[in-house]
Amino acid sequence: MILHFYLRYSSRFGQSLFVSGNAAVLGNEDISKAFALTYLNDQLWHGTVEIDQKELEEPICYKYILKDESGALFSEFGNDRIVETGKTKASKIIAYDTWNYAGEYENAFFTAPFTDVLFKRKAINEAPSKKNIKVTHEFRVKAPLLKSDEIICISGSGAVFNEWDKEKVLLLSKNENWWTIQADLSNAVFPLGYKYGIYNSTTKKFVNFEDGNNRILLSEDGTDTFTILHDGFAKLNKVNWKAAGVAIPVFSLRSKRSFGTGEFADIKLLVDWAKTTGIKMIQLLPVNDTIATCTWKDSYPYSAISAFALHPLFLNLETVAGKMNADVVKALSAKQQDLNKPAAIDYEEVIKIKIDTIRKLYQLQKHNFRDDISYINFFEFNRHWLEPYAAFSYLRDKYKTAEFTAWKTNALYDESEIQQLVSPTQKHYDEIAVHYFTQYHLHLQLKAATEYAHKNGVIIKGDIPIGICRNSADAWVEPDLYHMNEQAGAPPDAFTAKGQNWGFPTYHWEAMQKDGFTWWRKRFDQMSNYFDAFRIDHILGFFRIWSIPAHAVEGIMGRFVPAIPVSVNELFAKNISFERARYTEPYVTDSILIELFGDKKEAVKKTFFDGLKLKEKFNTQRKVEAYFKTNPAFDNKVKQGLYDLISNVIFFEVEGSNALEFHFRFSMQDTFSYKNLDPHSQKELNIIYIDYFFHRQDELWKKEAMKKLPGLKSSTSMLVCGEDLGMVPHCVPEVMEQLGILSLEIQRMPKKTGSEFFHPNDAPYLSVVSPSTHDMSTIRGWWEEDSFKTKHFYNYLMGQAGEPPVYCEPWINKEIILQHLYSPAMWSIFQLQDLMGMNGDIRREDPNEERINIPAEAEHYWNYRMHINLEDLLNENAFTEELRDYIKASGR
Repeated sequence: MILHFYLRYSSRFGQSLFVSGNAAVLGNEDISKAFALTYLNDQLWHGTVEIDQKELEEPICYKYILKDESGALFSEFGNDRIVETGKTKASKIIAYDTWNYAGEYENAFFTAPFTDVLFKRKAINEAPSKKNIKVTHEFRVKAPLLKSDEIICISGSGAVFNEWDKEKVLLLSKNENWWTIQADLSNAVFPLGYKYGIYNSTTKKFVNFEDGNNRILLSEDGTDTFTILHDGFAKLNKVNWKAAGVAIPVFSLRSKRSFGTGEFADIKLLVDWAKTTGIKMIQLLPVNDTIATCTWKDSYPYSAISAFALHPLFLNLETVAGKMNADVVKALSAKQQDLNKPAAIDYEEVIKIKIDTIRKLYQLQKHNFRDDISYINFFEFNRHWLEPYAAFSYLRDKYKTAEFTAWKTNALYDESEIQQLVSPTQKHYDEIAVHYFTQYHLHLQLKAATEYAHKNGVIIKGDIPIGICRNSADAWVEPDLYHMNEQAGAPPDAFTAKGQNWGFPTYHWEAMQKDGFTWWRKRFDQMSNYFDAFRIDHILGFFRIWSIPAHAVEGIMGRFVPAIPVSVNELFAKNISFERARYTEPYVTDSILIELFGDKKEAVKKTFFDGLKLKEKFNTQRKVEAYFKTNPAFDNKVKQGLYDLISNVIFFEVEGSNALEFHFRFSMQDTFSYKNLDPHSQKELNIIYIDYFFHRQDELWKKEAMKKLPGLKSSTSMLVCGEDLGMVPHCVPEVMEQLGILSLEIQRMPKKTGSEFFHPNDAPYLSVVSPSTHDMSTIRGWWEEDSFKTKHFYNYLMGQAGEPPVYCEPWINKEIILQHLYSPAMWSIFQLQDLMGMNGDIRREDPNEERINIPAEAEHYWNYRMHINLEDLLNENAFTEELRDYIKASGR
């Protein structure tokens, strides 16, 4: 059989196009072996392959790949171009295709939340207008935004299309993502003009044609030929679908059944409330296991010890116990009530009781549990991460630390040794299997919650952290995938003057790329078991990561990786008074020491310095940190002063460059070192600094992102949203738009240079707008933080005259919520605290108690919890009805 590909694509000089598919002649889905098309003209590319049908075990599935002028590869969206060669007797198949640009807004509606939940259609029993015994052509088109009683129809010139008669339009049938119809055009007169339109199955009436010019079928393709036309999207101009969501961490939920913390089972109550208000999405923070220190520090949800395992904190003990072991949980009822009383979570006490109780329940249920066919299937499907995770957890508990390099045995992961360790024949097997038991029940409870959400028309959005805990099962098993001597973080910004150091090892992207980013694909696949959409935490990390050396404490000591360095020749060319030590080592003078340490200057100098140079044992921030943990002679002000001196440099020298290449320290203009340079050097350095951070890296960072994001996005059917906040390179919006990744737009974090605020009215359609995130104060908390900014906001974004109220009154909170609801963005998502802030009767008294995280605090206690039970929230009828009316009136 001969297969012809005709692709409608307006190309530029230097571009080339390929077909990749599941047949040998198409490269067996290996893009590097894809079949090259031939340029015909500015609008059309063509290719012909011969298919041996005997070798085909399934229909041909294919997609197009674009190689641009720089050599970068772009895949079109979707995996739904199907040719069923076995269903035609023709010896030649011709496919006329339209390039499916990933950034088309309609493609978002072919992701899992829409196809599986929000737009799931019941079949319309509408008989085809005409049955053809002989078929020469099949028309396929997409139209995701139809109403439940709307059907795509086709009409056009010629007898086969009933000469544009609106009373005799031909109805298409829904087949997976496509609306399709087959026709016999063997006697048609070409060229044929045609258009798609909408037909209402309730009124039995034609509604309207698509916009734009007629589609044209120029000529017949000869006898013994079957022609497929993939016509892209019907041009119906229906960009009007919008919805609202609510964001809250699982641990912050509160119900009468929960045990001192929110649990997966509580999601069902939140779904009930969301359904009542018309909210379509629930957004959660990461739910992976973070138990590394067995202290409150493990409350940080972005530092997982496994990218796959769920957190035991979220397990509902009553459900695990069932009727047979209900007495085990009932005995804890008094403790449960005590832990549910406080305003915040007592993380250490809750997790201790849960772990102890899980172990008891395991011992009571282990024999039946191991023979459960459902568990066996779960185990086999998840074995690749479950066994290493269980072994890691066992060894962590045995040696009282998650720092695997300190373990007496198994510090280096060895697959054969671990298989022996987890063998059922081992005496300690119960201490391994209890983790299987825990993960299985967590899986069941989260799966039950998400399925309940789907039945009620609500989707669940997860969160993928940018990093992993350096003392994690992932780092233990595959350390080569990470730079263990580096720390990920973020540069200084308006919220954190010293930057952020998250402590995670940075990714070794080159190593990950060697196997096609298998770890990431497995991670996405695991998430898709529970979530319909996900937020990529710090998506900027896929372009470049802020990398901090292991010897540093503060984020300000980091630099972007990768980055094009500054050469020494650039400095000399500008006549900058460059001297290696002066620019790359801490600049110290007596006057600087007096300014930092005041009357303690001499004592500090005697302890930490040799002259004006830091002693070897104090020349890094980690060394200083270690000293202050055991020596109380000096206060934290002195420690911070020493940190500031160590970071008082202009450049970080590129290792191995022999003083020929350098990276700028961020905010070098604020250093004593810079301020003590001559004016000419200051001016020229500043020009290079601006170029270094805001111009020269753009193309490099774009290429880095395009190595990773296109393949990863195409590997999942989930809706992908990016958290693109902070110092956003110019190339980021372009790449996200090309790939159809939704951006995040925050009112108080405008991306436009020079703007104080962002107005939700200016949001792009493919975006999420929100007045706040978990890393910020709520609307009410922010209102009280800076009276100057609040006044600007009150006068200019709210259009109110005079002085603003000191406190955020309910009407102000409501006004801000409405601004976001009426935004053109696809999604408006609100923290639950912000929604409750509209109502003076139910909102918390102190808005400062509503904040989830403070990024400036290196070790923040994540223990926020709702102040009312979800059961009580469901009974707040006046508030719920008011919110429902606002959402409905806004068209969401």
